[in-house]
Amino acid sequence: MRKLKFFIAGALLAICVAAGSGGQLSASAAGTQYYLGGMTAGFSLSANGVEIVAFKEVSSESGGGCPAAQAGMKTGDLIVAVDGIHTRTIGELGDALARSGGKETQFLVKRNGESMEMSLVPLKDRKDGKYKIGILIRDTLSGIGTVTYIEKESGRFGSLGHAVCDESHASLALAEATVYRCSVVGVSRGERGRAGELKGLLLNDSPIADADKVCETGLYGKFSDGYDFSSAKTVEAAPISQATIGKAVIYSTVDGIEPREYEIAIAKVDAGNKNNKNFVIKVTDEELLRETGGIVQGMSGSPIVQNGKLIGAVTHVFLNDPTRGYGIGIEKMLGN
Repeated sequence: MRKLKFFIAGALLAICVAAGSGGQLSASAAGTQYYLGGMTAGFSLSANGVEIVAFKEVSSESGGGCPAAQAGMKTGDLIVAVDGIHTRTIGELGDALARSGGKETQFLVKRNGESMEMSLVPLKDRKDGKYKIGILIRDTLSGIGTVTYIEKESGRFGSLGHAVCDESHASLALAEATVYRCSVVGVSRGERGRAGELKGLLLNDSPIADADKVCETGLYGKFSDGYDFSSAKTVEAAPISQATIGKAVIYSTVDGIEPREYEIAIAKVDAGNKNNKNFVIKVTDEELLRETGGIVQGMSGSPIVQNGKLIGAVTHVFLNDPTRGYGIGIEKMLGN
């Protein structure tokens, strides 16, 4: 089994990111009306620092080397300050290295949520004359996923149904997180032993929502005022205790921008699962099987509806059988 991958690789530039009660909805969620999601969205999240993704030797007149690696930095480290000045972007780090003039410089780095100080001397690149420390970096994390629901009254949404990033980004801070409409332009079909994925194009003429919270059950925020929900279905949520083994549907977008309904079967209900794997589901819809092979990356967050009620969201795919996967109970996502 595999968590449905959310993030795609950002641009790399050389400068050498809630468990709920099983079986019950909160009083505020019971009877609340939700717009049903299923639309694919592109997410762009600020890392609130500069993340090291790889190392690269700097060629200098003194012979070269990799100051960052020699100082003890590791891939996944987040550089958040240089000489006491907050460093949030690639440009700000470049400016800080230029100010160093090749002198000893203090770096504040976060690793697995812990802060540490490191001292190193940037090297002057022989080719372009810029001071570098031998790292490939990124300052944003981006990718596509599926919106699960939007609360009708407040406009707050929930998406993905699982953590948006791996353990190395567990302390991701949402300094800026923007949501864009996304058009699915292709599908890499899932096969036994290899997860497929949706290929999306961000239509970033204007954002459709802003995210303000990331946790183990997904990414949350508020849709922009004026967003057109006229074609969206309205549903109520139901707790896991009302879910049964048998027929259900999911809403997903696997082509273009409009979600469609696809048939699935719920094979198992496990309200008490601590890993947010409350359902085992199997895709039975012949059209979806032809198009994607089953569940693919990018479909995480697709709402699961049974008997006209929103009961959960798709979260994981079985690597050895892409027609099968896991889902999370909706009550674990609501209220965030």
